[in-house]
Amino acid sequence: MTNDTATPTDQNAPAAEDSPMRASARRTLHIEEQAVAALAGRLDSHFDRACELILACQGRVVVTGMGKSGHIAGKIAATLASTGTPAFFVHPGEASHGDLGMITPGDVVLALSNSGETAEVTALLPLLKRIGTPLVSMTGRPDSTLARHADAHLDAGVEREACPLDLAPTASTTAALALGDALAVALLEARGFTAEDFAMSHPGGSLGKRLLLRVGDLMHQGDRLPRVPLGSPLRDALLEITRQGLGFTCVVDEQNQLIGVYTDGDLRRTLDQHQDLSRLTVDDVMTRPGKRISADVLAAEAVRVMEDNLITALAVVDDEGHPIGALHMHDLLRSGVI
Repeated sequence: MTNDTATPTDQNAPAAEDSPMRASARRTLHIEEQAVAALAGRLDSHFDRACELILACQGRVVVTGMGKSGHIAGKIAATLASTGTPAFFVHPGEASHGDLGMITPGDVVLALSNSGETAEVTALLPLLKRIGTPLVSMTGRPDSTLARHADAHLDAGVEREACPLDLAPTASTTAALALGDALAVALLEARGFTAEDFAMSHPGGSLGKRLLLRVGDLMHQGDRLPRVPLGSPLRDALLEITRQGLGFTCVVDEQNQLIGVYTDGDLRRTLDQHQDLSRLTVDDVMTRPGKRISADVLAAEAVRVMEDNLITALAVVDDEGHPIGALHMHDLLRSGVI
């Protein structure tokens, strides 16, 4: 008789075929996973207080830390700055030699030190108290000097480092980094920070381009706008398509209203359906009314329109239906929107 109950396996246990290097890596990841998981149970009113101080800050969050904690502090500052909380990193050693002038009473200082006793960081305490700058500390020891003198303390303590000597900052820096992310996200949500806000901080990234670039920023206009009047011989429409190189031309009436478009795809259909092209006008074979878009629409929306309609170009029109530009898929590719 077989037992249908599956025996759960420990995903963190070394596999039988693991090399010593992989077994070591698994132990490291398991220790760091436990360190991060333990943070949630230690969140208390101090976390709320830290958020309140930062949300009320009229200046910037000045993040500081020494050594490995300094590297984590720099990343936390960057994350805060990109998610709606103005922040920058100050090296604690340099702060004691002039850079303290970067810190004002309207700022909030976020200081990282696993021991809470780092000399370069604790040396700033009397100066911060003197100028009245609120202090949020992030340490592994709630009874440390830095923690005791802070207005709010975030406990990033870990049971042990992943380093087998329990010396090299590993699990402790991972925990501090995760706690910094938790702080940044809590502030982001409290501010009502949106994807558009994020794009404003990342104009050079693909997300920024999708959320910031509009059709009017990319369209061809003026002499680069392909256009022929109603009644034009088909030959003129073909010459205009070739001259502008956008794969289509707008067809307009006497009031410069967009009546339709003639595209490369229309040309293929024309060749398939007509033996003699010499007598045709563009009116006979154009697509009416043709796909069109406004200049103030996001470029990402233009991508969707093109994909949904299996086309590679769009006429851009104003509120009165006059063509003011032309947008091609290649323009979207070059801009990084897609």
